Amino acid sequence: MVKENGEVVTDGTMVMNLEPPTNPMVTSLLTDMYQITMAYAYWKAGKQNDRAVFDLFHRKNPFGGEYTVFAGLEECIRFAANYHFKEDEISFLRSVLPSTCEEGFFSYLVTIDCSDVEIYAMPEGSVVFPKVPLIRVEGPLLIAQLLETTFLTLVNYASLVATNAARHRRVAGKDKILLEFGLRRAQGPDGGISASKYCYLGGFDATSNVDAGRRFGIPVKGTNSHAFVSSFMGFDEIIERSLPYAEGGKICEDFVHLTQLWLSRMQDKPLLRDNFHETNQSELAAFCSYALAFPTAFQALVDTYDVLRSGVPNFCAVALALHDLGYKALGIRLDSGDLSYFSIETRKFFHLVEKEFHVVGFGKLTIVASNDINEATLDALNKQGHEVDTFGIGTHLVTCYSQPALGCVYKLVEINGHPRIKLSEDLNKVTIPCKKQCFRLYGREGVPLVDLMIGENETPPQPGERILCRHPFVESKRAYVVPTRVEPLYKRYWSSKPGGREKLPSLEDVKKHCMQQLAAMRSDHMRALNPTPFKVSVSGNLYDFIHYLWLSEAPVGELQ
Repeated sequence: MVKENGEVVTDGTMVMNLEPPTNPMVTSLLTDMYQITMAYAYWKAGKQNDRAVFDLFHRKNPFGGEYTVFAGLEECIRFAANYHFKEDEISFLRSVLPSTCEEGFFSYLVTIDCSDVEIYAMPEGSVVFPKVPLIRVEGPLLIAQLLETTFLTLVNYASLVATNAARHRRVAGKDKILLEFGLRRAQGPDGGISASKYCYLGGFDATSNVDAGRRFGIPVKGTNSHAFVSSFMGFDEIIERSLPYAEGGKICEDFVHLTQLWLSRMQDKPLLRDNFHETNQSELAAFCSYALAFPTAFQALVDTYDVLRSGVPNFCAVALALHDLGYKALGIRLDSGDLSYFSIETRKFFHLVEKEFHVVGFGKLTIVASNDINEATLDALNKQGHEVDTFGIGTHLVTCYSQPALGCVYKLVEINGHPRIKLSEDLNKVTIPCKKQCFRLYGREGVPLVDLMIGENETPPQPGERILCRHPFVESKRAYVVPTRVEPLYKRYWSSKPGGREKLPSLEDVKKHCMQQLAAMRSDHMRALNPTPFKVSVSGNLYDFIHYLWLSEAPVGELQ
């Protein structure tokens, strides 16, 4: 039985101890009703312990691209480690199933867990491609079937948003800081928490989501909003105006007055005076107040009233006052308007301030941009030219605005050692039968060339060997590959059998693996416009078997 703390015990021996899934709503009842009705039908037919193999895979890459980032595996393994039915859950099932269902079924549900299940998968964070199974589940038919819906809901969104994050990272470039700002626009609390985790996995640097920072160790970033700036009416609202120097123990008794002096000095400089005249004083009061609260982390939102004629000069006055006391301001945030123009003009103003007042490094202060940014925005800014150092991205990132679902599926491919196939007039929906080994073959330049699936009992491909790679369904698509390196794609992440299991890596290690995988891919597979499809193939033997089984299972028509 599975205990409440995640220990799986078989014959008195603990084989696993993992925390439950992050979301406490992920329980054995987080499933579709037809999984329960199938479970009863399996039990009624005496098939509950038939040995089944299921593949979880996706049929098409998202966002018009040619790659996907696999995410959600850790949550699946945690779910399997803690899988069991509580008494109140069984009572509910008893109430929704027909009264003709036998009581023995409900007694049986009390006993089931995943101790006889094996889960093989690609490492989380891997770059993956359609048709190649991401997860392979082996175990008793009834329990393996019951895992389907939950595994899909844990993998589909996670992989989708991680891929979206990776695409934004690629367009932004390696040198830019990317902040995930999507909690308020996400699809509910779980969407917000999941987005923060998997955007970080996909290449983002930090999140605004405080709880995600606590749960996952993701750096948390945030300063203030327009509400804070507009809440100030004037300087008389600032009661405590003193600020200690950064070093030495001295105290500036009136930081507000010091800021006002610096604004006057800026207005006295002809080069600066050409850029602004009078600034909004309530905005300056808000900036002073925030600097008094956070002298080591002062960053100003500069577009509440006027970016160039008020926000930026007011920020500079406060930043120069902080500099007098030994502090260094962080920079500004732009949340509206022409981000290219405003960032370039702001950078020019920063350089002028540095030149006029000899403040080394002032011209390099950080410029953050937000305001409904997406892939297209980033690409346009790159083409126009800009001076943004950091992007805060929310709605389009976490909602996956351009494609709301990935479409992973979970298909039976073997039962009691007999391969099974799902046929369809839609070739994309025909499954690849049997338990498979999967490998990534690398070429002479060290980049991946093809993912190759072979039968379980076939000899694995070897470096330097000439290997025939065939399209699973199109006879004319085939090629020989002589790989310089062969990478097995699967590891065992869950099992009670001898040999153990792969330890689940930390989020930092998963992110590192993801970045390495993305960097290893050929650029034409990764580009946004007309990317080259990555080749997914089967061995000659598996190709022959697929088509043999296809012909065996498909009924022969008759013309009259």
